[in-house]
Amino acid sequence: MPTQPVIEVEHLNVKYGDFHAVKDLSFHVGRGELYALLGTNGAGKTSTLEAVEGHRPATSGTVRVFGSDPRDRRGVRPRTGIMLQESGFSPDLTVRESVRLIGRLSRRTDSVDRLLGVVDLTRKAGTKVSQLSGGEKRRLDFATAVYGAPELVFLDEPTTGLDIQSRDALWEAVDRLREDGSTVVLTTHYLEEAQQRADRIGLMHQGSFHREGTVSELTRTLPATVRFSLAPSAPALPLPAVPQGDGSFLVETTGLQEDLRALLNWAHDHGAELRDLQAGPTRLDDVFRAIGSE
Repeated sequence: MPTQPVIEVEHLNVKYGDFHAVKDLSFHVGRGELYALLGTNGAGKTSTLEAVEGHRPATSGTVRVFGSDPRDRRGVRPRTGIMLQESGFSPDLTVRESVRLIGRLSRRTDSVDRLLGVVDLTRKAGTKVSQLSGGEKRRLDFATAVYGAPELVFLDEPTTGLDIQSRDALWEAVDRLREDGSTVVLTTHYLEEAQQRADRIGLMHQGSFHREGTVSELTRTLPATVRFSLAPSAPALPLPAVPQGDGSFLVETTGLQEDLRALLNWAHDHGAELRDLQAGPTRLDDVFRAIGSE
């Protein structure tokens, strides 16, 4: 028997006066899933997350987390970790005090020293929050969100301001959480992170879902691409190609394997060199850019 989704959103509407921020939105997030909620600026992501996190009441519709109203703080909050874009920690508390405080508020148990090691803040344990760099504050945000390995974790732009090593360490920690069964909801402007890690993506535009599905399902909505450069003396190409501003050519195709084979055979037969050849499915950022043109 399938288990009940961790998050159930049915016909969610959020209005601010006359402004309709979220319009009849429905989606589910399954247990253990990494679900990415993406969208253009002003798409309604923040309002949706605030309703799911229990920070904002819905104007209409239903939101359930673990089968309960997310505003049920006693029943839902201890099972949920939230990493906001800005945490608002007291600047006068130390790193250790901040983690310990959030742990007590969440009513989960964990080791402060273990978490500081995970986010590489052990040496900063006695440092006041006001003295941390932007990247260190983000690592502290993450540590407090995952204190006690909550069953559901919201990560809002988790890697903003982090260097490559810190990003890798954060995602390794997320992977361990998921191995232990945690569910993760991600919002990010780094689309390659969503493309690499999300099980499913909800792509919002103007308050509604523009598309929802796996990365493969979303990228298949646009043609695959082949890019290459040619010497000016090369003969006519065997398939339609659009010259680009940098002197390269772009082929868009729904039959990537067949068209790539035809192009390679043509190059072999004519002794032509396909310089800087790249071929592959559409990327998630291409799907994102296409929103405004549809």
